Amino acid sequence: MAVEGGMKCVKYLLFVFNLIFWICGIALIGLGIYVQIYLNKTLTINSASASGPPIVLIVVGVIIFFISFFGCCGAAKENYCMVTTFAVLLGLIFLVEIAAAIAGYVFRNKVEDVFKDSLNDSVSKYNITPEARDGIDDIQKTFHCCGANSSSDWTNYPPFKGSTTVPDTCCKVIVTGCGKNSTNIYTNGCIQGIDAWVKTNVGIIAGVALGIAFFEILGIVFSCCLMKGIRSGYEVM
Repeated sequence: MAVEGGMKCVKYLLFVFNLIFWICGIALIGLGIYVQIYLNKTLTINSASASGPPIVLIVVGVIIFFISFFGCCGAAKENYCMVTTFAVLLGLIFLVEIAAAIAGYVFRNKVEDVFKDSLNDSVSKYNITPEARDGIDDIQKTFHCCGANSSSDWTNYPPFKGSTTVPDTCCKVIVTGCGKNSTNIYTNGCIQGIDAWVKTNVGIIAGVALGIAFFEILGIVFSCCLMKGIRSGYEVM
């Protein structure tokens, strides 16, 4: 028996939803890889906790990628088992994301401490490893900052120890040797600069998270509707 109108619409909406969901999974995998590479490039990671968030992004992206397969095939073939599997797995992901958000809020200070330790460690190795030097230079240019806590951090490490000279990337206008001019440098530390950037963009991050949550709930609702239609013995065209 062919189902007209509403159930047919639900079928195609679920298929389109899963296509978007599949794209989101690929995007999360790409973002996680990019963040992980960026962290390894810019910071000396001395704790596994510091690389946790990008790994979580990659894992969630892979899971979403495969879950969307069940949704697409289940909707296209009107397979009750596959649609049910999709709905259950999507519900579990939604619950895991809520738990992760709560854990992130509870342990936010620990994560911040790990980041601060990593940044301080990179500053101390500025003259030792090219990776640390390139990473700190990149951060200082991007966030218009100097040192981990302040520009005075550089007086504790060679080749700037005991002098007022800082890396040229601390300068407001970067030219060769500008780090010797204390009137042309940023004095605020990169920890404060990055923290300010995060606070400025937290609204965007929250909006994206809420958008993903909304799509997940929508997917669960569509799946349940289609499951009910299939179970009732309708042939969804």
